This record gives sequence, C-alpha cells and structure tokens, in this order.
Amino acid sequence: MNRLAQGKKRKGERGSILAISALGMLTVLLAVGLGVDISRFYLAKTELQNAADAAALAAVSALNSAPAGITKATDRAVQAMNNYNFNKQAVTFPRANVLFAKNLNGPYMSEAAAQTDPGDIRFVQVTTPPSPVGVSFAGSVLGSSKNLSASATAGYSVPLNVFCNWLPVSVIDYDVPMVPGQTYTFRGGSGSGVSPGNYQILAVAGSGGKDVRIGIASGVDLCAEAGATYAVDTKPGVTAGPVRVGINTRFDEYGTSQVNPVDLPPDSNIRENITYAQYANGSPFQAPTHTSVPGRRIVIIPIVKLAEYDQGRNVVKFNRFGQFFLKSKVGSGNGGELEAEYIDKIVVAGNGGYNPSGGAGNNLMATPVLYK
Repeated sequence: MNRLAQGKKRKGERGSILAISALGMLTVLLAVGLGVDISRFYLAKTELQNAADAAALAAVSALNSAPAGITKATDRAVQAMNNYNFNKQAVTFPRANVLFAKNLNGPYMSEAAAQTDPGDIRFVQVTTPPSPVGVSFAGSVLGSSKNLSASATAGYSVPLNVFCNWLPVSVIDYDVPMVPGQTYTFRGGSGSGVSPGNYQILAVAGSGGKDVRIGIASGVDLCAEAGATYAVDTKPGVTAGPVRVGINTRFDEYGTSQVNPVDLPPDSNIRENITYAQYANGSPFQAPTHTSVPGRRIVIIPIVKLAEYDQGRNVVKFNRFGQFFLKSKVGSGNGGELEAEYIDKIVVAGNGGYNPSGGAGNNLMATPVLYK
C-alpha cells in the first residue's frame, strides 16, 4: 500500500478514539451511579429492617395471655415504628401490619382475631409498608424510585432457667403445689418470721437497709440459675422502712429523697387491690402522676424450701423462681406480712436466659427473641 492510501485511511479513522472514550466514560459513570444507588438501597433496607425488628420485639414484650395484651402489643409496635425516620420521612405504619400467631410458622392473624383467643399467642410479625427510595443516578435503568419494605418475626424464648433482676426476698416452699391466683408471703411481719430472726429477706447486694431498699425498688442486678445451687445470705430483721420505700416506688409513692421517679419509675397502672387478671386486661385502671413503665408490679421472686432457713443469719439455696404480682403498696409501721399473687401465665418480665447445662426451665417465663 502506498503512502497516499495509508494517509487516506488514517484520515477516515480520525475521531473514533474520542467516540469510544466518550462511550466508555458514559458506561463508567452509569456503573458508578448504579453502585451509589444500590448502596443507598442497602442502607435504606437496613434501616427499615432495624425498625421492623424493634417493633416486633416491643410487641412481644406486651403479650400477657389477655386481650388487652394484644392491643398493647400492637400499640407498642406502632409506637416503635414511629420512632424511626426512614429516608428522613416518618413511616405511616398501620395497625393491620401487625399480625399474631400461636406457632412460628403461622398461620398469622389480625389483632381482632388474636384477641378472641389470646392465651396461646406466642409470636408477632411486623411488616413495614412499601416505602419509596429515590433513584439519583441510574434512573434510566431503575426508574425514578424503588419501593422497599421489611418484615420481622419475634416471639417468646425457650423456657428460662437463668434469672436476672429479681427481688431480694423469698417465697417459702412448704412442699405444697403453688396455686395460680393465690397470694404468698414474700416478707414476714414482725412476730411471724419463717425462723427466729429471719423474715424472708435476702442479703444479696449487701447486708444494709439501703441494699434492701434499692434491691426491692429496682431488682437485684445479678443473674442466678434455677435449682438448689445458688446460695445467698439471709438478712435478719423486718427492715420495714427500706422494704416499704422500695415496694411503694412501683405504686408512684416517693416519700423520701432516697428514691425518685426518674431512676425508679412507677408502674403504668397503680390501682391497688386488683388481681393480675384485672391488671392484664387494664381494668380497673389508675394512672400515676409520673412517667411510668409497664410491668413494674410484676416481679420475679426466688422460692426457697422451708428447711433452708435457720436461726439468725444463715445461707439459703434457691429452689426455683416464680413470677408474682404486687397487689398493694406497703402501709405504715412494719406493714405486716407482705404478699403477692402467684402468676401462672407466660409473662415477659425482667431479664434472663437459658443455660443448656443448667436446671430445668420455667415454662411460665420468657424473654422476647427475634426469630426472623
């Protein structure tokens, strides 16, 4: 090929590199934009999933085998969802998106359907409504926006055999089956001790009155396993003042500077002399004057065999734990024998866990667990 022909060929190729480069640059920009948009989708999806998880766990914590518990569960799910601002916008979350089931695999039913048979409800499923996420760079490929949603299912844990946040008192096991709905003494009155000097109080966090007051007001921040393996010292004496102050914080009574409603809030229903069934159904009802926390009148108390108690200060072992309902606050003086109602329904209260190597689990105690 002569030089003239080669020159003509090169002139025909002028500008092709520029076109290819421009096309390549456009492809790279589109790929980068697509990557940015997909990353935003992942972040948005994570935010939605976190909201759904929180709502489902909040809902399960309200279940109490009563119709009112189904309503509270839905209320808490909606409230938890509304605490999130998805994509800088509040999510409109309908109650219909909260479903209930007796088994993990369903079938799941509406709030109204669950209220007709609440006793066996164990699981809550929350699904966020479709929420649009704008597409910034890859609109030509993905469209102007994409709708995202998330779903979460939470429910009761396996029966617990490790218990935390319990009261430093004890209910006595007289080798007689405990009766649901019956009241049991958890601190004896003056002259009616379980043994000389002992009134069923436990020196868990310390032997002083302050330790008893804080332990009863907030629960002992200590985990113990069920079974006769965990031993604690008893605290001799009625310890009337600290016990009264500790219990009465749960009823919105703060007659001393030693306690306050910020650190030790009252229960959301402080109506006295009602049963646990009435409390679970929300009627009769009396609201406290301070900001409240639901479930403060439901307490975990160690159950100790009578033979464990001896004269004066001694060591006792826990046989098991039970859940009890505080029916009334403590009156003046020593308060007499203090009693609480034994609960035989599954209630999510306090903290706990399960140790495979530990003792038998309590079928009436559970914590909220996120399943999927």
